[in-house]
This record gives sequence, structure tokens and C-alpha cells, in this order.
Amino acid sequence: MAVVVNSGCLRGVDGVVVRVEVDLFRRLPRVVVVGLAANSVRESSERVRSAISASGFDFPRMCVTINLAPANVRKEGTALDLPIALGVLTASQQIPKEALEKTIFVGELGLDGSLRAVVGPLCLAVLARETGFRRLVLPRGCGGAASRVPGLEVLEARSLKEVVHFLRGGFELARPTLEPSCSTLPPGDFSEVVGQSQAKRALEIAAAGGHNIVLCGPPGVGKTMLASRIPSILPDLSEAEALEVTRIHSAAGLRSLGAGLMVNRPFRSPHQTVSRAGLLGGASLKPGELSLSHHGVLFLDEVPEFPRSTLELLRGPLEEREVVLSRASGHVRFPASSMLVATANPCPCGFFGHPIRPCVCTDAQRQRYNSRLSGPFLDRMDLWVAIASPEEGCLGAGDREERSSEIRTRVNKARAAQSQRFECTPFRTNAEVRGVPLNECIRLEKSAHRIIEHANTRFSLTGRGRDRILRVARTIADLKGASVVCRSDLAEALSFRTAMRGWA
Repeated sequence: MAVVVNSGCLRGVDGVVVRVEVDLFRRLPRVVVVGLAANSVRESSERVRSAISASGFDFPRMCVTINLAPANVRKEGTALDLPIALGVLTASQQIPKEALEKTIFVGELGLDGSLRAVVGPLCLAVLARETGFRRLVLPRGCGGAASRVPGLEVLEARSLKEVVHFLRGGFELARPTLEPSCSTLPPGDFSEVVGQSQAKRALEIAAAGGHNIVLCGPPGVGKTMLASRIPSILPDLSEAEALEVTRIHSAAGLRSLGAGLMVNRPFRSPHQTVSRAGLLGGASLKPGELSLSHHGVLFLDEVPEFPRSTLELLRGPLEEREVVLSRASGHVRFPASSMLVATANPCPCGFFGHPIRPCVCTDAQRQRYNSRLSGPFLDRMDLWVAIASPEEGCLGAGDREERSSEIRTRVNKARAAQSQRFECTPFRTNAEVRGVPLNECIRLEKSAHRIIEHANTRFSLTGRGRDRILRVARTIADLKGASVVCRSDLAEALSFRTAMRGWA
């Protein structure tokens, strides 16, 4: 009779329960693995055989048939080594079958029987809780973040021998040690940026509401310097957000052993040569840069230098806030609710409109450069800031510059107001809200209604553009602590939106 050991494998950032069924037959000794297993899983038979012998147990001299169910899901990686070994030992009556109930086993085996780390332990812990399992056994050092999942007992083992003795009832497995989660603000402070008050104001609004923003200006005005300091004014991740973000980074293999939940919001800055798969996720079904920046910032420096075809792929995910990859084996969804921050020069040489240094680009060159950002892509940007040249931007050099901690306090208050407003909805920030909740939370003064209608006629706003102006205006009101969006809030939001009209 076949023995069943429960395990799991990753599919994107989600886990899939894998039932490892093992049966023994009195035939020529060999190991047969079926159930749509990748090469890394098929090779596990040799690792399992050596690990069982090195641990002092007997590998049966029979035909060992291993079925990995469900058979229509491809299994990759080495996390199934441990459950396969336990299935072989249980089928040969070296482990009591009852000890395997309500437990998921995950781990890679060395030839000496030691257990090695696996990718995505937090994803598997969430899977175990959602599917009704009570216990998860992982290799030593992998359970730090997984132990933060409520309602699940997480245990760690160093070797196959420890797991077998635990199942026999003569050994207690260790519980993971929790590393303290501490907030570490990134280096760099807004007080180090002299002048540029309009850009700082726009970045504060973007951080408070999670809005997309483009900083445009000549070289040397501080576009990259400003963008790199955005993490210093963003609030820490909430407990729910930390679980989501850590799970994505865990699935990508970016979390070190023993690391707990992430506290600071991610800041991802891919190079212009990033591939489509690197940006959105690829055939390996690992999350791309957009998903790795979930609940954080995706920074595209010199965005016109990115291939236009790559930027066009961002249009759907920026609107839907998720990436959907369609493959022959099915669909995979990656969360991608991030804030896009981009910088751009006004022309190829960078000095178009500069008061001192003349531009050397022709009209045709500027037109080709500007056409790298399509209208639909620009329509998804909430704020566009034309940054002044150094001569104009440093006029207030003698004044005291506001520190990031002061800006961060206002951003936290605005985010708290949004959390309270969207408490019973799936939204967290003003940038995410849409549909009926958008109309309910945008309460305009009567005079503000006339402004948006006039702007709609004069600037031929799209429906998407109009909604984005209203979202930014709502964030500006939140920064003031106001419950109603007034005329000045809407006018400021409109000024940031219409500034991009000079790009083309």
C-alpha cells in the first residue's frame, strides 16, 4: 500500500501542495519517479539513496515507485528530497505512518544525510497554514520568517537522522530563533539636497499616496540624488505588508538564512539593459523587478534610455497592480503594487531649455528622443516635475533644509488617514483606489468641481488622467489633514499633471 508524505513546491510566489506517494514492489531494484518531475527532482533518487545509507538506515532492495501528485503541475527544485526519503523509510516500515499526519516536510539532502536550505520557506509556510496543516519541518536556519506565520508550528532539523528520530518519538526538533526586526533608514537625507523645493514637495506627495512620478531636468540638477532619498521618507511596512514583501523576496531567493520579516520598503533600481523577463518575471516563474518592488519603489533612472518595448510592458501591471504570466502550464500571478519613480533628460544632450548652456540637438533628434515614452505610458504617471537648472535651484542655499524625518512624519499621518479610509477595502493608498470607492472618497468643494471640468475640456484629459488628478488631490488634502478636497488641492495636482504636456 502506498505511503503519502506531504510537501510543497513553488509556483511563482505561491506554493502548491505536493503529495509524495511511495510504494514498494518485489521486482528488480530500481527507483522510478513519475508526476511531471524536472531533472533536479529526478536526480533526487541518488541523493536520497546515499543520504539514507549514510544516516544508518536501510534502503529497500526493491522497485521503489514515487509519484508526485498532482501530476499536471511541474515540480522543480530540490525541496522534495526530504519527503521522498521519509516516504521510502515509511514504506519500508522504518517510520510509523501516523507520525506524518498534518505535517509538511521540505528540504534538500546532502549525500551525508545533512539538510540544506531551500528557496521560499515563507511561501511554503503560508501554503501550510492556508491548506490546514499544523506543522512545517524545514532545514536548520530556514524558519526565521516562516515562524512569523500565525497558527503554524515551524520546526528545524540539521539532518535526515534528526527528522527520523523525531518521527519515532525519541527526539525534539529545534524551533527557529527569531531575529529582531529593526527599521534601518537608508543613507542619505533630504536635508542634503539644496533648494529644489518643488521637487521635494512632489516627492512628498508621491510618497504619501504611492503615486508614480517623473523627474525631468538637465544633468547635474539632482534628479538621481532626490530619487535615491525617497526611502528615507516612506513609512515602515505593516505586519501584513511585511509578510507579502518578504514572501516575494523569499521566492526569488534573495533572503539570507535566519532573516526575519522585512521592515523597510524595497527600493529596486534595474539597469537600462534589464530584459523583459528581468523586469516582469520569466520562464523560471521567478518574480521580476516590478514585483520585487511591491509596496515599495521601482526606480528607472534615465527612463528614455530603456527600450520602448520594455516600457510598454509596464502599462498593464501599473494599472492592474499585478503581473500575470501566461505559460503552457497555466497562469502565474505576481503582486506588483509599487510606486514608479523615473528620471529623464529633456533631450539627448540634456540641455534643452537651459538658461546658459545651449542645446546641440536638432528638432528631429528631440522628437525621436521624446517618442521613446508613449502617450499611454505617460498617461499612467501621476506627477511630472520639471527640475530647474543648478543656477535657479540653488537660490535658497542659505536657508535651512528640511530633514527627511520631518517629511516622514507628515507622510505617516497621510498614510494613516488612508488606512482608516480604506479599512474595509482591498486598497491601502490613494494611488490604488478605483471604481466606486474612488468616487466616495473624493469629496470636492463646489468651486473645485468647476476646475476639474474646465481642465477636462481645455487639456482633453482621458478618463484615466482625470482619476489620477483626483487621487493626487486627495493625497494633498490628506497631507493637510483635510476631509474635503478644496480648490487649491486640485489646482496643485493639476499643475503637476499638465507639466508633462511640454515633453512632446
